[in-house]
Amino acid sequence: MTRVAFGSVFAVLVMLAAQPAAAQLKLPALSPAAKVSQEVGLTDISIEYSSPGVKGRKIWGGLVPWDKPWRTGANASSKITFSRDVTFGGKPVPAGTYAIITLPSQKGWTVILSKELASLAGKPYDAKDDVVRVSGTTATIPARERLTFLFSNTTDSDTSLDLEWEKLRVSVPIKVDTAAHAQANIKAALDSAGRAHSSAASYVAENTKDYATALKYVDTAIAIQPNWYNHWAKAQILAKQGNYPEARKVAQVAWELGLKDENFFFKDAVAKALEDWKNKK
Repeated sequence: MTRVAFGSVFAVLVMLAAQPAAAQLKLPALSPAAKVSQEVGLTDISIEYSSPGVKGRKIWGGLVPWDKPWRTGANASSKITFSRDVTFGGKPVPAGTYAIITLPSQKGWTVILSKELASLAGKPYDAKDDVVRVSGTTATIPARERLTFLFSNTTDSDTSLDLEWEKLRVSVPIKVDTAAHAQANIKAALDSAGRAHSSAASYVAENTKDYATALKYVDTAIAIQPNWYNHWAKAQILAKQGNYPEARKVAQVAWELGLKDENFFFKDAVAKALEDWKNKK
């Protein structure tokens, strides 16, 4: 090779080596990554998987053998994530992320959620990692080239997880307790509002001496959360007003409620106030 030709080849190699990573060759994946998600009431459900194509091959009983565990996708196990506890195919499943393993059979499909996310992707499937096993309902569909997960017939408390590929659909019902979730959110919001009104009452009484406004705030807190803490806050405001007889009555309610609460952390203060205010007019 001449010195000129060698120099040209060297220059090309240097130029190629200097190209940024983004300029490197990128081709379509054989089984492209996919993700689908669905909100069911207050529960988020999502699936991540790789989507192989039929490409003229025999799928069921061919590429995917009958009666053997299948990672239900390509490259790695497909994964499903529940933000809250659900009922999957009639069986309870805690919130979390699970691998979707299936057992295809001409007699009927079994759908498995496994806690081992690496199953069939470098680690053999082991039934001891199963969280649930349920039956999948099968149906014949128009041809679908790529494996696809989707959610159908979604309501506030139900959805159907459907796997579709070639001319087959496998479905599993998922249920969520949206009513209970909503009730828990309502309670949390009201509890928070109660604490906010109680804190506001104590602040106003201490810093502005506007006892009338403070009592309005604390009465709202008691209406939302009639607990010992809010009654104790009201008793202290009444005492600041000089209304000791009424303060003692409210403190007595705080005492009785507090004795039923393992977190009665102002027990000594309430007891002392009841004694100190006994003879005050």
